[in-house]
Amino acid sequence: MLIQEMTKAESLALLARNRLGRLACSREGQPYITPINFTLDGDCLYGFSTVGQKIEWMRTNPLVCIETDELESSNRWATVIVLGRYEELPNTPECENARQIANALLQRQPVWWEPGYAQVIQDGRECASDLVHFRIHIARISGRRATQDSEPAT
Repeated sequence: MLIQEMTKAESLALLARNRLGRLACSREGQPYITPINFTLDGDCLYGFSTVGQKIEWMRTNPLVCIETDELESSNRWATVIVLGRYEELPNTPECENARQIANALLQRQPVWWEPGYAQVIQDGRECASDLVHFRIHIARISGRRATQDSEPAT
């Protein structure tokens, strides 16, 4: 197996092909990671969620990390890591354009509202679902790809 660094363009292409990733955030020195749906537009990843731990933590500390990957086998895979900054897009006139962009981009994907707007049952009862749109401004991106030694990189 040969592990190679991906170019920025290759890393962005992998992000554009994927819609599911893992978001890492932290608060008071405690890391937290959770799956999210996202879509890429320019130098931002757009997503939405109901208010919960990840939104509360990103409001406290907007520095986040997103990881996504493509896995064919144990020796053929690619992974991309994004370091970025969370920006909430509240339902205000100032953010209306950004929210419309986020909705238009997310709606291109099948079943785009899941899991961000799934029914949440906690302690045996349904929780309120305050919807939050957000974007992650990409500050840094890196990617790695594993191939067979004799395979050319794509």
